[in-house]
Order: sequence, then structure tokens, then C-alpha cells
Amino acid sequence: MRRRDREITDIKEIEKILENAFVCHLGLVDGDRPYVVPMNYAYHGGAIYIHCASKGRKLDILAKNNKVCFEMEFTPGTIVENGDQPCEWGTKFRSVIGNGRAVILETNEEKTAGLNIIVGRFSDGKFAFPEHEVLATTVIRIDIEDMTGKSANE
Repeated sequence: MRRRDREITDIKEIEKILENAFVCHLGLVDGDRPYVVPMNYAYHGGAIYIHCASKGRKLDILAKNNKVCFEMEFTPGTIVENGDQPCEWGTKFRSVIGNGRAVILETNEEKTAGLNIIVGRFSDGKFAFPEHEVLATTVIRIDIEDMTGKSANE
């Protein structure tokens, strides 16, 4: 990280961003081209959980290369004017960028557990999802290999 003064090194602070951000931007490599897709997600036990349909470009890419990059940010939308010139302005934010490997959960039990982790961000309940919905859904766990946090204008 170029701006070490903005680096967040406390894992608890990084996890707080992961728990409070709303969208995960998932980066994949499709041949020689990058592909980024916004995803609903949940962070739990050192991993990120996402879900999607059982077919699509994302899964086609992951079948060839399960290495991923992820980014989440928590931004209150505040512009901070640190002077009279726009070059002295900035945005207040906290973000996390990391790398990992995507693992497609195979069994209905694994998928249901993953779905409950995702839904658990928004509800305290545990759900018994209809079997046909579980079968039609792909649940992916991203095993985090490394990540860094950054904040600005706080």
C-alpha cells in the first residue's frame, strides 16, 4: 500500500468493514480480461459467502480459475474539503481489498449453511430453504488468503 498512513492493520477493524459494507465487488480473470461483478455477501469465520444461479459467466470463469479478488467499502458519501482547490478534497471511506480462492459448496447441507450465513446478515432466524431452491442455487465460499484495509478522511 502506497499510503501507509491510511492503512488499517487491526484485523478487528478490517472485519468490521466486512461486516458492515453492503456489496462485495468480486474480481475474476476471464482469459486475459478482468471481470468484476457486484455481489451480496456475508463474512463469517474468516471466509466470504456468496450465492448465484447454477449457470452463468461467473461460474464458467471459476471452473477455469478459482483465484479471486474482492473489494468492499463503507462510505458515508461525505466529501471532505481540505482546502480551496478540488485537488485538496477527498472522500471519507473505509475499504478492504483481498485475494482468495473460491470453493463451490457441493452438498445441500453445506449450501443451506452458507445460505443461512448470507441471510443471517439481515435476519436472526435460521431457515429451511425449499430443496428445489437449494438445488437451483450455487453457494460459493471464498477462502481469504490475504487482505488489507484502508481509510481516508476520518
